[in-house]
Amino acid sequence: MAEAYSRPAVSRGTARTAGDIDQGLRSFMIGTYNYMALGVAGTAVVVLALLNSPAALAVIASGPLKWVLFAAVLGLGFFAHKLFYSGSTVVAHGAYWLYCAMWGAMMAPMIYVFVSKGLIGLVGQAFFIAAATFAATSVIGYTTKKDMTGWGGFLSMASIGLIVAMLVSFFFITDPGTSKMVSFGISAVVVLLFSVATAWETQNIKNMYLAGASSGGGEEFLNRSSIFGAFMLYGSFVTLFVHILNMLGIMNTEE
Repeated sequence: MAEAYSRPAVSRGTARTAGDIDQGLRSFMIGTYNYMALGVAGTAVVVLALLNSPAALAVIASGPLKWVLFAAVLGLGFFAHKLFYSGSTVVAHGAYWLYCAMWGAMMAPMIYVFVSKGLIGLVGQAFFIAAATFAATSVIGYTTKKDMTGWGGFLSMASIGLIVAMLVSFFFITDPGTSKMVSFGISAVVVLLFSVATAWETQNIKNMYLAGASSGGGEEFLNRSSIFGAFMLYGSFVTLFVHILNMLGIMNTEE
């Protein structure tokens, strides 16, 4: 691995050694995962706060606010790169923590349903399955020698297709049995897609650091890249969690 890092540094004639790049990459990745973990913890705090506020849950679940949140999360996801790199580190932090809070508000009504039905154990199962899936695919993305750069376009188009499929299912499929089957199928595809996306994102984050280090990227650039990396990984993790929870819920409520 260290040899792969040394080539860009040496080719540019900088004083950075392979060991410098290797240590810097480890620190960068640890910082990125720490930001992501803090984001998940922040989301959990938002969820717990909302679970203790039935009135707020009702507003989110039954009013137009859920669609506002949905659109805001999608919009922030699609325009994140430009936002994170055109502003300042403060802007990057603000966008990231807002994203985490909005996800918490979106998830709270779903988790409340499980809690109210005595299925809190499924929430824990979904979290640990999502964490194991995320960890495995992130390790694959970090260690693989296969160049996954070209997968970004496919993943983006597939994500758009799944969003359309979810909206069609929600608005146009009214039969409960069919709706449940379609929902399970969509969630299964989402889990597969975002498992691949996690590997792609991890490799992309690694490459961001290597490119920044070899070209003399400053501390602010690397800080923004770390937060942006956490943003990408966080989005994949919570998406995995939500859809794994949905699948477990469907499997445990079948008659």
